[in-house]
Amino acid sequence: MNNCNKPKPQLLKEIKQLRNELAAVRLAGEKRTAELYKSEERFSLAMRGANDGLWDWNLETKKAYYSPRWKSMLGYGENELENTLDTLANLVHLDDKDRVVEKVQDYLAGRTDSFEVEIRMRHKNGHQIDVLSRAFLVTRETDDKPIRLVGTHVDITERKKAAAFDKKNSEILEMIAIGRPAPDIYDAIALMYEDRHPGMRCSLLELHDNKLLHGGAPSLPKEYCDAVHGLKNGPSVGSCGTSTYTGKRVLVGDIATDPRWEKIKHMALPHGLRCCWSEPIVNSSGDVLGAFGMYYNHPALPNKEESNDLKSAARLAGIVMERDQAQKRIQALAYTDELTGVASRAHFYQNLEELIKVSVRHHHRFSLLYIDLDDFKGVNDSLGHDAGDLLLKTIARRLENTCREIDFVARLSGDEFCVLAKEIEEDYAANVAQRCLEIISQPIEISSRKLMPACSIGIARYPDDGEDLTSLLKAADTSLYAAKENGKNQYAFYRYELTRKAEYRFQVEQYLREAIEKQQLSLVYQPQVDVDNGRIVGIEALSRWCHPQLGQIPPADFITTAERIGMIKPLSEWVLRTACSQAVAWKKAGFPVRRMAVNISPSHFLDKEIVPLIKRIIDETGIAPAELELEVTECVVQTDQRNLAIFQDLKDLGVLLAIDDFGTGYSSFASLKHLKVDCLKIDKYFVDDMLVDKKALLLVSSMIEMGHKLGYGIIAEGVETPEQLNILKQLGCGTAQGYLFTKPVNANAISKLLSSNCWLQSWSPLMGV
Repeated sequence: MNNCNKPKPQLLKEIKQLRNELAAVRLAGEKRTAELYKSEERFSLAMRGANDGLWDWNLETKKAYYSPRWKSMLGYGENELENTLDTLANLVHLDDKDRVVEKVQDYLAGRTDSFEVEIRMRHKNGHQIDVLSRAFLVTRETDDKPIRLVGTHVDITERKKAAAFDKKNSEILEMIAIGRPAPDIYDAIALMYEDRHPGMRCSLLELHDNKLLHGGAPSLPKEYCDAVHGLKNGPSVGSCGTSTYTGKRVLVGDIATDPRWEKIKHMALPHGLRCCWSEPIVNSSGDVLGAFGMYYNHPALPNKEESNDLKSAARLAGIVMERDQAQKRIQALAYTDELTGVASRAHFYQNLEELIKVSVRHHHRFSLLYIDLDDFKGVNDSLGHDAGDLLLKTIARRLENTCREIDFVARLSGDEFCVLAKEIEEDYAANVAQRCLEIISQPIEISSRKLMPACSIGIARYPDDGEDLTSLLKAADTSLYAAKENGKNQYAFYRYELTRKAEYRFQVEQYLREAIEKQQLSLVYQPQVDVDNGRIVGIEALSRWCHPQLGQIPPADFITTAERIGMIKPLSEWVLRTACSQAVAWKKAGFPVRRMAVNISPSHFLDKEIVPLIKRIIDETGIAPAELELEVTECVVQTDQRNLAIFQDLKDLGVLLAIDDFGTGYSSFASLKHLKVDCLKIDKYFVDDMLVDKKALLLVSSMIEMGHKLGYGIIAEGVETPEQLNILKQLGCGTAQGYLFTKPVNANAISKLLSSNCWLQSWSPLMGV
């Protein structure tokens, strides 16, 4: 239709309408443009906030776009890099190019659902950074064809460094845990921090006797390490010397000008070392063990990260140094007896085996002296363990002074020492043994008491008495027993007869455990008689053991063995229960038994379970507490508060307490005033001699008189003759026990004795009634 034929008003109306439509279109375009600008601004801000760089690759034109952040991440300005694919190819690490291309191709071909790859890229300053690249495809709406690959770059260098640092730190902790040598760990710590700070070189110095000793410095010149090694620390001995001296951090920014390096800068400067920061390495107690040093080839002071790492490195090194020193201390303890300072058991065994090897090659001879102090336990019991320790130290020094330098002195355990004497003449071992007896027996004053120590010595000779460690020790130990059995304070050489005795002791030990567990021992009983009227006032229970192969075993043998192998507790419990049950049975039968006496081993008596055990047996058997008398040897009778407390607890139960073998030990008189006991038993040793020895008679008289004045009952043991009984009666002894009345017999024999008046008929004439 020809618009010219339209009326003018209509044309004006259409023109106005068209203008309105164009204005609306323009407004919509401006709105979309503004929204696009806002979207781009938000995306740019998002990329900047995420620290990401943006790249855009046009797959059709092969052109690329790199955002300013992408470029600044690599150290470049916005206009310093061309927007081409060659730019990316030139910046990616050569070893990563093929891998990146393969990843892109797989993603474009649809073989993978996403694109993500870590790339090493070259920074403008020459160093390498690690980048995480992610991308997505942009497709055309009309045909869904990929037209652009858009992605981001994130700098993950610090994250990678932190991960690598954590991994190395974990590896070092593992090295510590599995006990790798300290120098290896020192080097690993130094390298870990050197990798963290390119250009840094680290060192670890140990401090011993105020001297700096090289620990680890894998990147420092050997000449410098050797020069520093052995320097004495002080207030102006470089960074590490000053740090170990003051116990504080020392930061030297310029070695050439710092006064603390004035005396030793000539050691560092020729090797390019210009600054040194040192942190003292301390243990868990705060003691300085060494120093950790950080060096650069340029003057500088640490930044915040380097400062924190200096402290962390020193702490980590402190763990290693403290562990290493502890291990060395343990090794020293293993080879040196801590109390006496002489060689330890482990060192002795090692030395003996080496000496045997040398003697085999060169046909040499040597002797092994096994030394045991006589009655050492009495010193511990009477004067305390501190006094015993002082005595052992003195003995060790005396042995070292007595022997030659080529001889070897060691402490095996307790009061046992050994000497390896290399023979230069036939009777050299005897001469050494005699000198040891003489020097050890010299008096010593401990705790205001003058002691006269003594020892017994067993001697075994190589190769006559044994050709290996075990046989030599066995021979020497056997000889030692012989020396003690012969009266102590002497030496004895090994003989075959002594081996048989040792084998007997081993058999006793072997069979005794089974005998106690199966209750194959038995009890015999010996009456305690009133010396005035001959009546039985008490009965002592005594253990016996008759073995099918070994025959009758003396109580002294199997009781000592039971204590040594830890079986004295079950043995004592069985004896107590059996004896108390028998006493209750006699009482029910109407027999007049006032008390049942049972011996308690010193080791068992000091056990904290002794009081509950006695109470349990009293409850189980039904014996009256006042009818049970516990006899303890006077080695237990001392002023130790633990013993006094146990005595009091037993008295609180209502049982009677007697000191057995009174007069033969150290501590009776010193302790009687502290103890609440009921009876003193005078040892057979005094009773035997009182008819022929006026001193023995005087001692017995004094003991009886003292006991009466302290309110104790008195029992004399080992009475065998009427003459002994008569004297005891004249001295006022109330009760006697011994072969004069009857040997220890079984329960049936005692029952027969109690059920008749035969004891009156037999014993009354002895009493004069």
